[in-house]
Amino acid sequence: MFKGLTVPVRIECDTETKKFEIFVETPSTASLLLKEMGAEKGSESAAEKKIGNLTLKQIIEVTRSKKDKFLDRTFKNAIKTVLGTALSIGATVEGENPKLIQKRIDEGQYNELLNEEM
Repeated sequence: MFKGLTVPVRIECDTETKKFEIFVETPSTASLLLKEMGAEKGSESAAEKKIGNLTLKQIIEVTRSKKDKFLDRTFKNAIKTVLGTALSIGATVEGENPKLIQKRIDEGQYNELLNEEM
């Protein structure tokens, strides 16, 4: 799933026993979105220059893969967080500004699609 991505790695060491554990964490949300678009890096000017388009389905999949890392209490709020990241890297969602999708979520337009639990 993370092939070709840089992932954070955490190493915990016990200095008394000299034992250690290695934890491979999930990549950043931005990295996952860039991978979904096939882009290497985000836009240098996200407001003016768009680097690609994502589907709402791709946004949902990235949210699911990071579900355990979000502090959001609801799946809808986690989706809106990922949409904010999409905006910051210069991506559109369904051909539109991610802010419009966030507004539609608030209006309940995607309730049937976003009814998962956190």
